[in-house]
Amino acid sequence: MIFNETKLKGAFIIELEKRDDERGFFARSFCTREFETHAINPRVVQCNISFNKKKGTLRGLH
Repeated sequence: MIFNETKLKGAFIIELEKRDDERGFFARSFCTREFETHAINPRVVQCNISFNKKKGTLRGLH
């Protein structure tokens, strides 16, 4: 995740860092640790985004 500061104090534009491969991509859309690094204290632990190009593709969480 890329946190870009804005002119408004404490406000960020957050960009995803996609990890691409032949199956599609995976991106972390939320991570408590990264938000806390920028003095943001959320209640959610982590959220991810996954896209698979091929129908029936399975991904393991590890």
